[in-house]
Amino acid sequence: MSELAQYRGTGDGTTWFNGRTIEDYFPRAAHRELVLAPLKVAGVEGTFDLRVRVHGGGPSGQAGAVRHGIARALVEADPELRVPLKRAGFLTRDARIVERKKAGLHKARKAPQFSKR
Repeated sequence: MSELAQYRGTGDGTTWFNGRTIEDYFPRAAHRELVLAPLKVAGVEGTFDLRVRVHGGGPSGQAGAVRHGIARALVEADPELRVPLKRAGFLTRDARIVERKKAGLHKARKAPQFSKR
């Protein structure tokens, strides 16, 4: 019997994001679907309680980060879920970060205006 089978039915599916409900924290339905997608793919909707602390970035970035964290937690609970979650792309980290500002430029790549005369 897998570890996840032991956890099934122990939660009632309540979700808390920084002390607020998912509807309060993610008003857009698209962000809520993005966050709960790993549970849907794993087929464990409503069986886990989620308590999430997230900060930084915007709503879309936070939704993606929470999705990644939930997927990793599900794999930790039941390693058999790794294959379907990996196929859905939930275990891939988005490595894009803000590029640093360079000396002599306005921003990372924006150069001062060129004047010929």
